[in-house]
Amino acid sequence: MEVMRILHMNKGNGETSYAKNSIVQSNIISLGRRVMDEALKKLMIRNSEILSFGIADLGCSSGPNSLLSISNIVETIQNLCPDLDRPVPELSLFLNDLPSNDFNYIFASLPEFYDRLKKRDNNYESLGFEHGNGGPCFVSAVPGSFYGRLFPRRSLHFVHSSSSLHWLSQVPCGEVNKKDGVVITADLDNKGKIYLSKTSPMSAHKAYALQFQTDFSVFLRSRSEELVPGGRMVLSFLGRSSPDPTTEEGCYQWELLAQALMSMAKEGIIEEENIDAFNAPYYAASPEELKMAIEKEGSFSIDRLEISPVDWEGGNISDDSYDIVRFKPEALASGRRVAKTIRAVVEPMLEPTFGQKVMDELFERYAKLVGEYVYVSSPRYAVVIVSLLRMG
Repeated sequence: MEVMRILHMNKGNGETSYAKNSIVQSNIISLGRRVMDEALKKLMIRNSEILSFGIADLGCSSGPNSLLSISNIVETIQNLCPDLDRPVPELSLFLNDLPSNDFNYIFASLPEFYDRLKKRDNNYESLGFEHGNGGPCFVSAVPGSFYGRLFPRRSLHFVHSSSSLHWLSQVPCGEVNKKDGVVITADLDNKGKIYLSKTSPMSAHKAYALQFQTDFSVFLRSRSEELVPGGRMVLSFLGRSSPDPTTEEGCYQWELLAQALMSMAKEGIIEEENIDAFNAPYYAASPEELKMAIEKEGSFSIDRLEISPVDWEGGNISDDSYDIVRFKPEALASGRRVAKTIRAVVEPMLEPTFGQKVMDELFERYAKLVGEYVYVSSPRYAVVIVSLLRMG
């Protein structure tokens, strides 16, 4: 699977598009806002003399959320500067995603973004945003994988990423062997599944964990080169609170999708061997795995690490009151909404293996399975939010 090519959201503005089914990701951005604001305040206090800041949003995607994070960042900086008795700095805002992302959609949204900046504050001109073309706020796109260098050395002061780092750079490989000096990697032995599950062999568990450690270490090392000493990074992504990667919060959305695929294979609609060959380039990491990677890389210190539960539709959860009693029609309707949000993200990954023609049938089955599960359970995701300081 060529992850660089197929890892993008459903494009356009149709019923199955990411643009119309990205409320979960929007809510995750909102969930991390407090931690982001805190990190920006510390950054501004420490760098009171700097008049130009480099800021990157990694994994911006395309759709209504694409400019949400940088809009929040600009708003926070605008609000902080009067309190800190300092001028608003120039802001170089870099939007990053893979080359397959629909950057034209983002560019077309920029005039509206600048208009919102103007309307946000009556004192707009005194804050430095006096020009109709955006003044000292410069937005540009940087296509490429964040599992590698994207920016010049020490050019960034703040890095943000939301709902992206649970995606891996590649599907994990099975056992590695050498034959006549040639390295041979085997496919994962994960039959009937598309991600880790209770029945996955330990070799699959190890392969996924190793791929995450490799990827996240490269991510940290790349950002350590690009951030100035004292720079900050706030990351939010799907993870898990348990050491066990097969708990519900870490994998069950994939388990139900595998069940939908297997039901179609049993009816001869798709080939079971294609299910056996497909594994999602995804990993829900635990806090312990994050800490281990951060400490091993050595360039960052953890300022804050939190885990917040959200339901499968992105709603905030209070642990004290989350035993929701649903009526069956309500649960089935929730299943259809959840299936749409999942389809908007994973359909481009599934199509090359299973074909576009079966997607409607697949996600109808998936919606029913999710609805039945929501009726008897209260599933949740675990959102990891980590704030890091570039040491030095």
